[in-house]
Formats: sequence, structure tokens, C-alpha cells
Amino acid sequence: MSPDNKSATTRNRLLEVAEALFAQKGYDAVSVREITNAARCNLAAVNYHFGNKKTLYMHMFRERWMSRAQRILTCFEENLAGRDETSSSSVIQALAEAFIKGPLTDEERLYHFQLMTRELIKPTDAFEMVATETMRPFLEKLGQRLKPCLSDTGDEERTLLNILSIISMVIYFNFARVPVSKIIGHAYDEPFKDRLVQHIVQFSLSGIPLREDTR
Repeated sequence: MSPDNKSATTRNRLLEVAEALFAQKGYDAVSVREITNAARCNLAAVNYHFGNKKTLYMHMFRERWMSRAQRILTCFEENLAGRDETSSSSVIQALAEAFIKGPLTDEERLYHFQLMTRELIKPTDAFEMVATETMRPFLEKLGQRLKPCLSDTGDEERTLLNILSIISMVIYFNFARVPVSKIIGHAYDEPFKDRLVQHIVQFSLSGIPLREDTR
């Protein structure tokens, strides 16, 4: 292995290990030594590749968390392609499928949820980065798709709350898979995912003010 490849491998391993530890324990509870020990590299590797622990954390969010979020957004756009983009049900179904049936593995989904939960409880600079560069653009894209379907867009706050209500339901059913399965008494298998997507679509359509010609 060339020195450049070896360096890249070490850097990627540090990001991978750091993500797992930060997700499981939180930023404050993880030391640089713990990260380098788990990554099987020397203590100076973090400083060499990232400068310090905080910068490593920020790179981890940008290169791993935000990268996964982009994959979900891409899946949403691909799901919507070829469907009636003026139909509210098509937009909501494409959104629900991107999260619930989308590209993330179970491990990726767990880390994604754990990291953001910790940021919601105790925000760091990573939360502002994610909010500015990922969340807001995603909501804007979703808003551009849904606003033409709404019957009353004069109240901007109400419009945003309606859009947030839809995405909040999607996010809940995506990440709360274990409690949902236990409460419903059904495995979170593909047929159940299909039923869940349809439930989200129907529930959303009955809960927000829509133009009759866009349902």
C-alpha cells in the first residue's frame, strides 16, 4: 500500500470509529485516546489528519451524517421522477419511501439517529452546520414540491408547520422501528413498510389543507 493510500485508510478508519463512539457515548464522553485505540493507530493520528477532536467531530458529521442525508434526498428525488409531481400523494409517498424503504443500512440508520438525538439534546457547532447546509435546503425542496398542492399558502407559518408535521411523522416511523414493531406486534418487514408508507400518505392527506386537484 502506498503512503497516500495508507494515510487515507487511517483517516477513514478514524472517521468510522469516531462515528460509532460518538453515537454510542456522546461527544464529551469520548477521548482522542479511545478513538485512536479503537482505530488501531497512534495518538498523533487525530492531530495529523484533523487537528483536534472537535475538528474530527465536525468532519465526521459532514462526511458521514450529511453524506447519508444527501443519499436520502437523492432517493426522494429518484422516487418522485416519473410520477405526477403535481400530486401531493406522490410527493408524500416519495418522501416516506426515501426514509422508510431508502438507502440506509440498519447500522447507518442507528448512528444517524443517535448522533442527531445527541445534537438535539446538547447542540454543538455540528448542529448549526447540519441545519444550515442539510435540513433547511431539504425542507425548502420539499416545500417547493408541496406548496403548490396546498389550498392556502397565505399563512407562511401554517404552511411550514404542515410540511414539518409530515416530515416529522416520516422521521418518527423511520427511526422508531423497534417500539413501533413492539406496539403493533408486527415485524418491520417489506410488506409492513409498504403499509406504513400508505398510512403516512393517507394520514397526511387528511391532515393538511389541499387543493382538490392535487390530491
